[in-house]
Amino acid sequence: MADKRDYYEILGVSKGASDDELKKAYRNLAKKYHPDINPGDKVAEEKFKEASEAYGVLSDPDKRRQYDQFGHSAFNGAGGAGGFDFSDFDFGDIFGDFFGDIFGGRSRRANNGPMQGANLRTSVRITFEEAVFGVDKELDLNLKDECSTCHGSGAKAGTTPETCSKCGGKGQVIYTQQSLFGMVRNVQTCPDCRGAGKIIKEKCTDCHGSGYITSRKKIEVGIPAGIDNGQSVRIRGKGEPGVNGGPRGDLLVEVNVSRHPIFQRKGFDIFSTAPISYATATLGGDVRINTVDGDVIYTVKPGTQTDTRVRLREKGVPTLRNRNVRGDHYVTLVVQVPTSLNSEQKELLRKFDAALSGKSIDSDKESESGKGRKKFWK
Repeated sequence: MADKRDYYEILGVSKGASDDELKKAYRNLAKKYHPDINPGDKVAEEKFKEASEAYGVLSDPDKRRQYDQFGHSAFNGAGGAGGFDFSDFDFGDIFGDFFGDIFGGRSRRANNGPMQGANLRTSVRITFEEAVFGVDKELDLNLKDECSTCHGSGAKAGTTPETCSKCGGKGQVIYTQQSLFGMVRNVQTCPDCRGAGKIIKEKCTDCHGSGYITSRKKIEVGIPAGIDNGQSVRIRGKGEPGVNGGPRGDLLVEVNVSRHPIFQRKGFDIFSTAPISYATATLGGDVRINTVDGDVIYTVKPGTQTDTRVRLREKGVPTLRNRNVRGDHYVTLVVQVPTSLNSEQKELLRKFDAALSGKSIDSDKESESGKGRKKFWK
């Protein structure tokens, strides 16, 4: 027995591990090395057997006590895999936990009780301003309602659904199969009633046995102020009808916000640019700036440089929790340089530039006219 690995080491747990920790560790190893997931892999098969043997011992209080005291020699000579008899150990609970997850062969518990209906999804497009201030929109959708003829039973008038004889109305059937470690129980959805627990022999002619009628309906949705592109509005109780008397699901409306030609949004702040004249940038003055609330007058300081950013407080987007709390609007001022000037304007600009530099126009002209001339005197 000296060549056998320690059971705690195999499962990757400490000697003081709880039952839940043991179960979780074995479940993870079984998922990884199960022969059905690794067909033909002898290494994986051996690791699976090794983990199963370790869990089979450590999950039993008496066998675990013997193992802790005597080690592997406590089971020397016993039958079964690796010298341990698994005939009285039930792996069904462990396998039942993850077989359905791996192979999709069953649900974990009876599923024919009242269940909420599925959620529906749709989308709506709104403008930038509508996203800022909120808006009510009308949606035109196909929605299911309980059939008025059969009242949701799906059965023809005068008849009722019958209890499924295969599952006895439980919606699930239990199969027992032989495995490496004994008999294993596997629970699957009943193939006859598909989990409903009832069989409809004669279907309603109006809903064809579904119990529901689809019709076109108009739904009002209130888009809150401050919503952003890609966010959704939930309308409770407007989704798919419930099953077996369960409540309806919800309608999720995704909001798509159109681009704005001037404004850009980041969080709850708005960004834009505004042109100002060369004279206004130099001397200062009032400029008109576009905001979502309309035009505002902003006083530019003298000597303002291009790409200067100014802040208009609380001219941004309202927050979703409180529409009275708003972000800010940041405006980048862009100085416009004249591109086409007449001779008079050019002359005035030269005089302005000369006045700033402390030079006269005549001296400048003289220096320009003397460029490139050679001096022939000393």
